[in-house]
Amino acid sequence: MSVTLATPADLDDLVPLFSGYLDFYAVPAPHTTIRGFLQARIEQGQSTVFIARSPDGLAVGFVQLYPFFASLMLQPAWLVSDLYVMPAARRDGYGEALMNAGRAHAEATGACGLMLETAKTNRAGQSLYERLGYQRDEKFYTYWLDLSA
Repeated sequence: MSVTLATPADLDDLVPLFSGYLDFYAVPAPHTTIRGFLQARIEQGQSTVFIARSPDGLAVGFVQLYPFFASLMLQPAWLVSDLYVMPAARRDGYGEALMNAGRAHAEATGACGLMLETAKTNRAGQSLYERLGYQRDEKFYTYWLDLSA
């Protein structure tokens, strides 16, 4: 197993993984749109993406982080926006390895913490996050204002 920082050279492997991620959340998109989105984020340095590969080099998962500022702590932080491991590779440690790569990156960049959110039905994800020390927020609600219409 290897987890490495993704570059534009990894897009051919990342696009199908990201498509699987979007399918998991029932919001499919064309591969060309996904490729453009990921390429822009990586090339413009707007996100940090790590890709996990099996021992034979097959891309099996990724995690994408976005920088932000934790205003209440007056420090930089990272948002774990996307984590996905293809179904055939789940429960083999790839999700944990990706999350640990994200944590190491956050620590190396001086962040005060990592934040994430997941679907209430994603019990496997919740179990992983809690096992890694993430604590469910009981003080704040998440809201979304859809401006796409």
